[in-house]
Amino acid sequence: MRSGKQLLSLLLLATVVSMSGCDSSEAVDESAGGEMPPASVTTLLIKQQDVALQYEYVGQIAASREVEVRARVTGLVEQRHYEEGGLVDAGDLLFQLEPSTYEVQLAQAEAELASAEAELKRAKREQLRMKPLLAKNLVSQNQLDDADSARDLAEAAVKLAQARVKSATINLDYTQVTAPIAGVAGRALKVEGGLAEEGGDSLLTTLAQTDPVYVDFGVAEAVQLDIRRETKEGKIRLPEGGFKVALFSATGEDLNHIGAIDFQDYKIDSRTGNFATRAIVNNSDGLLAPGQFVNVKLQGAVRTDTIVLPQRSVLDDPEGKYVYAIAKDESDQSIALKRHVVVGEWVKNVEGIENGWIIRSGLESGDEVVIDGSARIFFPGMSVSATPHGAEPAQDSSVE
Repeated sequence: MRSGKQLLSLLLLATVVSMSGCDSSEAVDESAGGEMPPASVTTLLIKQQDVALQYEYVGQIAASREVEVRARVTGLVEQRHYEEGGLVDAGDLLFQLEPSTYEVQLAQAEAELASAEAELKRAKREQLRMKPLLAKNLVSQNQLDDADSARDLAEAAVKLAQARVKSATINLDYTQVTAPIAGVAGRALKVEGGLAEEGGDSLLTTLAQTDPVYVDFGVAEAVQLDIRRETKEGKIRLPEGGFKVALFSATGEDLNHIGAIDFQDYKIDSRTGNFATRAIVNNSDGLLAPGQFVNVKLQGAVRTDTIVLPQRSVLDDPEGKYVYAIAKDESDQSIALKRHVVVGEWVKNVEGIENGWIIRSGLESGDEVVIDGSARIFFPGMSVSATPHGAEPAQDSSVE
């Protein structure tokens, strides 16, 4: 074991070494002058340009036409002739109702028509017979008038019988329920033996036309009014033929279906605060299904004379969004100053900027803005060593 004297000697030695270290550190600080080196940053020289805009919304697919298929006469369902969920063409037979009752009605109407036509022939013969007899005063004028009336009544009876035949024919035709449009047939709501009642429980199935399809979505009141105002002011240029409507999945996959807006309501929906908007989209491949949710992107508009900055260069403080702009101090040294800005839409792939903010106000052409290295700026007015975007960066050993 070490003696007390040895331990005391070691403690004294450690104290001397510690004091020597403090002296050398102070010497380094004094030699450095106590100043922080300029922060190494990358800057972008602002210029105005026309930028393509894209407005994004959530939409839902709907059939362009959807109809109910109903029985138009009362009868038992004899047979279903289509596959549920399958495609049918306009005029395809969907259901056959039991026709025997209507066949009998048609036969009765045809018999009544034949009887009426026979009576008309008899009345015509009697009229023809009376006319020469009246000239010889063998019959009276009243008898000829009665013959004329009998012919008129016979002609009316024929027309009534013809109408009954036509009605019976239509009712018999209605026992064959056909598709009014081409589309996808829904589930059968009546099975064989089920009773379909005209004017009552008559719904048999539904049909939906899915090529083309509609896409329903809402444009927020503020966005729509901003577009109208800025278009009037010349800040936005809308596409001549209207917006191109592109559809994407919820995960961002391009569905490769392009359409056009075919309707926008003139009033705001009080429940949602949106303008109800609808696009029509070709669906010949059948990949879009009614009820499906999609991301809707309206493309083709251009914001004129616009400034775009990378999203990473726009920072936040309690007063809002800001950037660091390069300025000169009294000694002509580059410094970074806060510049508050108002941002607009997000844009992608503009002049090498993958994800950018449109800057609506706060900057002008010719301003130089920090786009990388903002984390090295510890306070506004700090000295910086600026490297223009795209140039070779200067060697800098400072730690971010």
